[in-house]
Amino acid sequence: MVNVTLAQWRMLAAVVDHGGFARAAEAVHKSPSTLNHAVHKLEEQLGVQVLEPVGRQVRLTEAGDMLLRRARQLLESAEALEDVAGRLGEGLEAEVVIAVDQIFPPDALAHALDSVSRHYPHVRVQLHETVLNGGVEMLYDGRADLVVSGIAAQGFLGEPLVNVEFLAVSHPEHPLQHLGRELDLRDLEQHRQLVVRDSALHQSMDAGWLKAEQRWTLSHLVTSFDMLCRGLGFAWMPTTRIREALRMGTLVPLPLALGGRRETPMQLIFRDRDRAGPATRALAAALHEAVTDCCDEHSIETND
Repeated sequence: MVNVTLAQWRMLAAVVDHGGFARAAEAVHKSPSTLNHAVHKLEEQLGVQVLEPVGRQVRLTEAGDMLLRRARQLLESAEALEDVAGRLGEGLEAEVVIAVDQIFPPDALAHALDSVSRHYPHVRVQLHETVLNGGVEMLYDGRADLVVSGIAAQGFLGEPLVNVEFLAVSHPEHPLQHLGRELDLRDLEQHRQLVVRDSALHQSMDAGWLKAEQRWTLSHLVTSFDMLCRGLGFAWMPTTRIREALRMGTLVPLPLALGGRRETPMQLIFRDRDRAGPATRALAAALHEAVTDCCDEHSIETND
């Protein structure tokens, strides 16, 4: 059983912080005798002297200094706990679950999550990185509070968020880069295409051009990017994911006559906007702000 109360530790901290019982009593609106009794009771319960007189003032003993340092951690944790309880009582959710398609600009996502975390540090965030129907399926199943997807969700109204541009690319030493002419889709059929698998469990779909005789189906854009940089295939990739590789020449656009670029409009979808808590709403607002701040700063210049 814990004998010493948080109130006793608070009173000891006040005495130390204000240099004596009289000043501490004024600061915490208690009588000096109340503080004195609380500290002496604390010492009796612990069996340790925590204060010693120095003239008309008091100071911590060596043991008291160590104990109060630990006690301040308890006080801070208790204050944080009470703050969280108060926010929960006001409707703050304990956790936000967001499903974001992997093609969404990663800089914008990181910026939005960081912004919300600073304002709501005690709200946990579960981020699911989805592909195609994966996020919409989580919405239908009630497993996500917010979804960012390029797929429309029947029965839900989405908000336009950002257009994601895709570019057909390969390693500069890929055979398609050495044909010395503009390419058409028939050229691509003879080479390996890298595609990312739909993360939906029940209603998966294929999207994009998928007529290559050779095809590797992967689970994440990061893997596709790695395979591209190794010269193991070609793919349409979000330009926000390959900006640095294009700048460095690690990847280059395929010289397609048509179809080298395409865009996917992405939407932000609430599971239930009316019942969304403040952190969920703040995350939605932060995503809108982040795509404005992050995506407008960058553009990809190519010669296709």
